[in-house]
Amino acid sequence: MLFLVPHLFPPARLLKAAAQDLHLPALETLLARGTRRPCPAEGVEAALCDALGITRQQDWPLAPISLMADGGAPGDAYWLRADPVHLRLMRDRIVLADSESLELSREEADALAAAIGRHFGAELDPQPLQPQRWYLRYSQPPDLTTTPLSVAVGRDIEPLLPQGRDAMQFRARLNELQMLLHEHPVNQAREARGDLPVNSLWLWGGGRLPPCPASPRPLYARNAEAQALAACCGTRALALPAHLDAQLLKTDGLILLDTLSHASQVGDIYGWREAMRALEQDWFVPLRSMLRRIGPQGLHLVDPDNGRALHLHARDAWRLWRRPHRLTSMLA
Repeated sequence: MLFLVPHLFPPARLLKAAAQDLHLPALETLLARGTRRPCPAEGVEAALCDALGITRQQDWPLAPISLMADGGAPGDAYWLRADPVHLRLMRDRIVLADSESLELSREEADALAAAIGRHFGAELDPQPLQPQRWYLRYSQPPDLTTTPLSVAVGRDIEPLLPQGRDAMQFRARLNELQMLLHEHPVNQAREARGDLPVNSLWLWGGGRLPPCPASPRPLYARNAEAQALAACCGTRALALPAHLDAQLLKTDGLILLDTLSHASQVGDIYGWREAMRALEQDWFVPLRSMLRRIGPQGLHLVDPDNGRALHLHARDAWRLWRRPHRLTSMLA
């Protein structure tokens, strides 16, 4: 069984502030008994693709997969996600703000996308199938590798911008795009009422529609990208249970627990602590009590954003000599 728990092992700055005096006995026991290991830090989407058997192209090909789930027809074209975002200028860096806080309406998305298409033509002509999910179509794939939006939120964007032979061309277009968006009436109206303006697009998830293997693994998630991946693999994303139970533990399920993500991305100390307390009560306490029932393949708690994982097996229930230490030291 695989649990994806983004931001379970947060960066040092957040951990030091948020885990101070935080006591989670069940998680502390699991961390002490299990084995902590590094894992790829490529984001939730990459971990989901890998678990479901979807092969990486230049990027993990989320764009054509989510396009199909949003009602589009990928065909044989190369697609990029071009999601509307707000870039925040800090003192010494530019940070990608939480895109969910934009709350774009359908009318705003259509107006902004149309203006971009008129200005750039086929070079940058986004299709806003959903207000928060826009797409670019290319007959030939650009030489470009990108960073998923979920990984980039809350971080300095400079090392996360597109790479590859065509990257400078795309960066030049995005710089020009920022000037166009700054003067657009939609953004002027948003700023006048105190909403964040859309001042850029985040390119990610490029690829052609891949052959999606049929996956027998049940997938439990609320995330839109997870639901699109499940549909591609001939299954569906099931409703996330309120808590872990013995029946769920018997499956070879794939469970996305992403309640820590928003707080970690925006540096919300209180929100991260409260989300951890909820995970403790609903998931870690039951898991500690059912540790002996884990199947022979074991159970994995994976943080795909920060590249850390905890591996647990039934035999770990008997390792009583492995006593917990401070939570901050075990999550560091």
